[in-house]
Formats: sequence, structure tokens, C-alpha cells
Amino acid sequence: MKSISIKTGSQFDTINITAQIQNLVGDSGIAEGLVHIFVPHTTAAVTINEGADPSVVKDIMKELGKIVPLRDDYLHMEGNSAAHIKSTLVGASEVVMIENGSLVLGTWQAIFFCEFDGPRNRKVFAKIFEG
Repeated sequence: MKSISIKTGSQFDTINITAQIQNLVGDSGIAEGLVHIFVPHTTAAVTINEGADPSVVKDIMKELGKIVPLRDDYLHMEGNSAAHIKSTLVGASEVVMIENGSLVLGTWQAIFFCEFDGPRNRKVFAKIFEG
């Protein structure tokens, strides 16, 4: 298992980690297989979406804020219930195929780390499987 470190810059952030995941795949020497990307945090997530236009991930974060408001009648005492809910909605993992040593992503797709309770220092784990 490999990991990458991420330092988020604000309470809500999206960081394109495609190149970092591709580097892990390249370093592994595995030409065909899968990479499982996992975020071990309850207030962060990982997703695959359009990487060409940065306004897409901004729109996603904006709409998540409408669906799950920062303040509501939450019971969690830490005050970050919205971040926990957003993390659950987006998800903690993604699996991407590897072909010829490269991630198999659509033309416009990229892998994004999503921060919902920052700024923080975070980790993303990647397990690369041959096959």
C-alpha cells in the first residue's frame, strides 16, 4: 500500500490528485490491474469527475453546501456534522483500472480529493493490484 500526503487550504477544497495517483501506479511497475484509492478520514472524500474545467468541482461543492447546510439541527457536538454527511454522500474510495501502466480515465475525467472540514493535513492511500 502506498500513500500521498495532502495539505488542504480551506474549509472546503477539491484537489486534483490524478497525477499523484498515476505516479504511484508508474512507480509500482504494474502494467495491467486496478488501483483502489481510499481516504481514511470521516470528513473528506474522493471522487472522479471533470478535470478540464475547474468550475465543475466548484459547482459540485456549492451544490453539496445547499443539500447539506453547514449549520442545522445537528446533534454531533464537534460542529462538523455537515462534513461527515458530505463525506458519506461522496464516498471514501474509488477503483480505477490500469492499462499499459496508465490510469484508465475518460478524456475529461480526473481524480479529486474533497475536503469538507479543513484546512488539514490529510492522507490518501492507494493499493495497486496486478491482473
